[in-house]
Amino acid sequence: MHRAQPRWPHLVGRSAEEAIAVIRRDTGLSNIQVVGPDMMVTMDYRIDRVRIHVDKHGRVTSPPTIG
Repeated sequence: MHRAQPRWPHLVGRSAEEAIAVIRRDTGLSNIQVVGPDMMVTMDYRIDRVRIHVDKHGRVTSPPTIG
């Protein structure tokens, strides 16, 4: 059986700090990366990492996902 990946669409527009707290509570993961505008990231897929994309004000711009 395939398990669905957690997604957090309700975090869009919230601060990165709020998003980190929710994701840690939901997953127990500590490898959470905040990605700002124009930041480069690796393209590798990791099940132990969540990326949070934020705007220049630190607000979440898209639902964070594992990978």
